Amino acid sequence: MRELTHFIGGRHVKGTSGRFAEGFLPMTGETISRVPLASAAEVRAAVENAREAQPAWAAVNPQRRARVMMKFVELLNRDMDALANLLAREHGKTVPDARGDIQRGLEVAEFCIGVPHLLKGEYTTDAGPGIDLYSLRQPLGVVAGITPFNFPAMIPMWKFCPAIACGNAFILKPSERDPGVPLRLAELMIEAGLPAGVLNVVNGDKEAVDALLDDPDIRAVGFVGSTPIAEYIYARGCAHGKRVQCFGGAKNHMVIMPDADLDQATDALIGAGYGSAGERCMAISVAVPVGEATANALIEKLIPRVESLRVGPSTDPSADYGPVVTQAHLEKIRSYVDIGVSEGAKLLVDGRGFSLQGYENGFYMGGCLFDRVTPDMRIYKEEIFGPVLSVARAENFETALRLCNDHEYGNGVAIYTRDGDTARDFSARVNVGMVGVNVPIPVPLAYYTFGGWKRSSFGDLNQHGPDAVRFYTKTKTVTSRWPSGVKEGASFVIPTMH
Repeated sequence: MRELTHFIGGRHVKGTSGRFAEGFLPMTGETISRVPLASAAEVRAAVENAREAQPAWAAVNPQRRARVMMKFVELLNRDMDALANLLAREHGKTVPDARGDIQRGLEVAEFCIGVPHLLKGEYTTDAGPGIDLYSLRQPLGVVAGITPFNFPAMIPMWKFCPAIACGNAFILKPSERDPGVPLRLAELMIEAGLPAGVLNVVNGDKEAVDALLDDPDIRAVGFVGSTPIAEYIYARGCAHGKRVQCFGGAKNHMVIMPDADLDQATDALIGAGYGSAGERCMAISVAVPVGEATANALIEKLIPRVESLRVGPSTDPSADYGPVVTQAHLEKIRSYVDIGVSEGAKLLVDGRGFSLQGYENGFYMGGCLFDRVTPDMRIYKEEIFGPVLSVARAENFETALRLCNDHEYGNGVAIYTRDGDTARDFSARVNVGMVGVNVPIPVPLAYYTFGGWKRSSFGDLNQHGPDAVRFYTKTKTVTSRWPSGVKEGASFVIPTMH
């Protein structure tokens, strides 16, 4: 069994707390590693290391910092296959899906090569008599990111790439379920030329999280995970005077209008609902067909597709999706299906009993499909985070729109229609942060920003894109006048530029 480490000061460091979490191989269920869980003292040591390294890194000009990102992108492309295999092994998602996870993080690293442009301030000459005004964007100092198991490459890169490009030092606390790729990313950053200590990786659980939230030298914290934990981190971080952005749970709807191409909509629902075993914050988990005829036709197409989903080990190139991340998570998903049945939803396809020959101890879940799901049911209200699609029928467009708007989560939403006016009206009126029109998973590209609304997001700035630069920098404004030899005497009125 492999014993993992922390990564502090540019090197691997053994854990000293004496506490460990088990790392599993989801496709077989076997235990493959021990992950050290950092104590508060270990977290503090990483913070001190970052604090020492940050001033010199901030003094490196932005263009040279960008060159480190450029080299990092080169190394990611070089090691793509090895990284994807490692990610699939630890997480359970298929290798092609793991490659996509890395690619979406790589695109943010590519965006960060251009960060010098976004760090430019503003300058106004002669704002007043002999007075010039200019603004500067400066790094915050030491910042931290707490990232989830479901995207162990993408989300860490969404966090640390812009933070580091802006001149900060970064403490990454990845999920203890699959930390292998985050540790490898830290190694690649060092190989790309990042000074030791600018990026540290500390594995841990709540003790490590609380230590980061309470540490006076951590100036900002970013988080992605469930809404209850997002709320906790946001409240505790803000109480300690930190800048905090937290992204929580989701229940993403897809509205299918009567004029939609149902074959296209079915393909979209199958891919977006069951890809990565549903372990995505942008997964479509609720289909909302408008009108009984649309619903009946959609169900007729969905049932055989869900029944024929190919579930296999992460290494199977023909698998549609692989196992879920742990046995505990598998049992949680099954329990939600039990709840849906007890609540009266119609279970059309039941994947609870799925077992894969030769991999009987793996964490596999067959696809599940519910019909006649209503807003009062727990399987509608709560995020299941598994291969379970619910169909909630809507009488008309306004009812469908209300379902999307009334849900407490507002991460992503999609509409399938051939009518431009309907799509435009829906996009304008829906109370959700990211909208897809005939696009099932509307994750913006790296030069836009990613973020939900309502209880899917806490904080006023989103991830990646220009918002990331705003989040990881502070603005300083300088008002400057050089003596001209004219003495004006003391003034006791508020300064003006007249």
